[in-house]
Amino acid sequence: MTKPTDNRSTDALGTQSRRNFLAAAGTAAFSFSIVPRHVLGGTGFVAPSERVNVAGAGAGGMGGGDIATHAKNGANIVALCDVDDERAAGSFKNFPNARRYKDFREMMDKEAKNIDAVTVGTPDHTHAVASMAAIRAGKHVYCQKPLTHTLHECRVLTEAARAAGVATQMGNQGHASEGSRLTNEWLQAGIIGDVREVHVWSDRAGKLWKQGIGRPTGTPPVPATLDWNLWLGPIHERPYHPAYAPHNWRGWWDFGTGALGDMGCHIIDHPVWALGLGNPTFVEAQATHDGSLLTDNKWNFESFPVASIITYEFPARGKLPPVRMTWYEGGLKPTSPAEMPAGRRLHDNGVLYVGTKGKMHHGSHGGMPELFPASLMEEAKKVPKTMTRSPGHYEEWLLACKGGPKPVSNFDYSGPLTEIVLLGVLALRAPGTRVEWDSAKMQVKNAPELNQYVHTEYRKGWML
Repeated sequence: MTKPTDNRSTDALGTQSRRNFLAAAGTAAFSFSIVPRHVLGGTGFVAPSERVNVAGAGAGGMGGGDIATHAKNGANIVALCDVDDERAAGSFKNFPNARRYKDFREMMDKEAKNIDAVTVGTPDHTHAVASMAAIRAGKHVYCQKPLTHTLHECRVLTEAARAAGVATQMGNQGHASEGSRLTNEWLQAGIIGDVREVHVWSDRAGKLWKQGIGRPTGTPPVPATLDWNLWLGPIHERPYHPAYAPHNWRGWWDFGTGALGDMGCHIIDHPVWALGLGNPTFVEAQATHDGSLLTDNKWNFESFPVASIITYEFPARGKLPPVRMTWYEGGLKPTSPAEMPAGRRLHDNGVLYVGTKGKMHHGSHGGMPELFPASLMEEAKKVPKTMTRSPGHYEEWLLACKGGPKPVSNFDYSGPLTEIVLLGVLALRAPGTRVEWDSAKMQVKNAPELNQYVHTEYRKGWML
């Protein structure tokens, strides 16, 4: 398969300016064409020359869903890798001809000549090592969010993908939505005026997994279907416990990135994109286990807090004013706008923009925006649709694997977005500290003790 043109960005985080980004996503962005399938062989037919040979690293859960979607869109699934046979059973059944592996390193060694691309749907702590193995082999990569587990991994992976010129996409599906484009167009047209304040929130913490708990002490036997050593990957060894796998790993520092890592790339994505936020200069977290604010001497660093509020400060961007963005989780939420109709409430996961002329609210994954006061909708209807609409999140990536335009959430965009998310996770290491971040040097300026968490030391046998 042909590799897409490498349109590199030049600033410290690899982000594109809003103007350059919108130009890249302009009229020609998805004009790449192939011979229609119905011409070649009837409805549902996919010509061999169109097929992208894909291997899946992480074939259960969301990873399995990604693999199935790529196949539905015409990808040829040739190899599957998962450390848990039971978790991946559905994918194994759906793709009986795909060769099976437990270690993605072995899969990459043996399948390098047979595959064009790799989709990564493992837990957060192995996203980077699996994606990098594919990139070093010159393979296109689709990786679930958040792109990586640490800030260092994120920067290195983004730069490696750019240098390799491979087609990349992170799994923040809402980036391809109609709602996300309307959000961009309405904000940039000034419908709600200048935006200096943004609120973002999620209900995931404590709802889908436990937080604020210590490491389990029991040592139950490892299920026969699971290779626990490979599940740990680069993280230092600890005994197996069902509190970690297969479902609850997001709540543990060593494996996940909490609710912010889980949902931030879906939710924070839209203000970052529409407002061209770039790098934050300061981040501060407040957190609790029991209703009282946490301090360093009350923190266990095994699991994420029960609830937290994280505040980001972004500087002015040209004529655009500074922005203060506040993240809420664990049942916390901003106050509903006074202009919101009676009986309505904010989404369980969403964004609220506060402008000088009004407010805008939408749900997660690029939900359709609504304006307050409602009279602003008449003005919004007149805003021209300047952004090219996406053919679909997954479709973007497969087209790019065939030599088409770069996916809109390629690593040059989603890498810097993930860094913003992970800076909030880093700030949770020192609740109450106003963390000053030097993006170019990838260092905390005013709290050097936090720099040890910019990356995690891998155990022997694992490399980025």
